[in-house]
Amino acid sequence: MIRSLPNSKGYRISYGLFISGYFIFLFAPLLVTCVLAFNNSDFPSLPWYGFSLDWFTSSGPERFGIFHDSQNLRAIWTSFQTAFWVAIFSTLVGTCAAFLFEQEKFPGKGVLYFLMLAPLVIPGVILGISLLLAANSAGTFVENNFGIDVPLFRPSFWLVVAGQFSFIATFVALVVSARLRKFDRTLEEAAMNLGATRLEVIWHITLKFLRPALIGSGAVAFLMSFENFNTTLFLVGSEPTLPINLYLQVRDGSTPVINAISLLLIVGTSILALVNLYFSKAKQ
Repeated sequence: MIRSLPNSKGYRISYGLFISGYFIFLFAPLLVTCVLAFNNSDFPSLPWYGFSLDWFTSSGPERFGIFHDSQNLRAIWTSFQTAFWVAIFSTLVGTCAAFLFEQEKFPGKGVLYFLMLAPLVIPGVILGISLLLAANSAGTFVENNFGIDVPLFRPSFWLVVAGQFSFIATFVALVVSARLRKFDRTLEEAAMNLGATRLEVIWHITLKFLRPALIGSGAVAFLMSFENFNTTLFLVGSEPTLPINLYLQVRDGSTPVINAISLLLIVGTSILALVNLYFSKAKQ
């Protein structure tokens, strides 16, 4: 398409229909889910029976809102803890990996970079199964040979953190690397010529330049971990995360409390995205 040439009326209508249809396809299910969170019905679907806040505030005995649903609240807290540690570890390791691949030269760099990208193209189901088998094998070996039972090698909270970290750290590394490529290395050289140490240069100059990328990638890492299902399904122990808990509820039949949880998550992620966008623009 040549932008400088006039477009026909049919093209403009087709383009408008495409854009409208695309965004309706994206947001209509979310809108329906949010509306049904206030439906005065015992089923998380249509028809509409009137407005109600029971699925948020009711304390029973016939209905339990999300604020009184201890099972879902525990799952939300578990997901929050998991996402917090995954975001911290992924940001730290991903940033170090970005420095390694962008500012250092060493043999086999291309091969190692390819291996770093591998977790992003491996299906989450395969990655979860592989991590579970590897952890079980390592746990059996340690227990049989040394008589030590290592909890990390069993499905548990920290195994979920390790499993999610294994591919989310790669995403952080790519985001930080893209920002680091735009960095002017002469600023570091000037600071070191003025007497600054390598650590002081990184802390006061390089990391300040990378701050938008660090905040953005850390926020996305948190959200990726919070909503992860495929990998977590195989590694979770007695403390299910929210996606696993919702899957079990939907499979067995649930109430509109699922819609209420979805609404809270949509609002929470939207606020986080807007805050991240605001601070990114403020830094610029």
